[in-house]
Amino acid sequence: MVQSIPKGKVATYGQIAALCGSPRAARIVGGALHRNPSPGIIPCHRVVNRFGGLAPEFAFGGRQEQRRLLESEGVKVSEEFTVDLSLFLWDGNNQNL
Repeated sequence: MVQSIPKGKVATYGQIAALCGSPRAARIVGGALHRNPSPGIIPCHRVVNRFGGLAPEFAFGGRQEQRRLLESEGVKVSEEFTVDLSLFLWDGNNQNL
């Protein structure tokens, strides 16, 4: 499901869990992404918390790296390491498939 998030958009952990059929499994999604075996293929940097916050301990280089990756795709990240979900939240359509 994470591979379906288009460049320039983000999804929340809860949104991914719900789209996978387990709406209460946001923490499991976070744990799985933290151990992402293919970060170049599975764009875990596009997943944020329910407030738009970046992962404080992004597994692949910290918040600064997650910010860099998102900004390289046109997603604006605030000084507080948050993304405006009203602008950048993915609508859940499988546009990349």
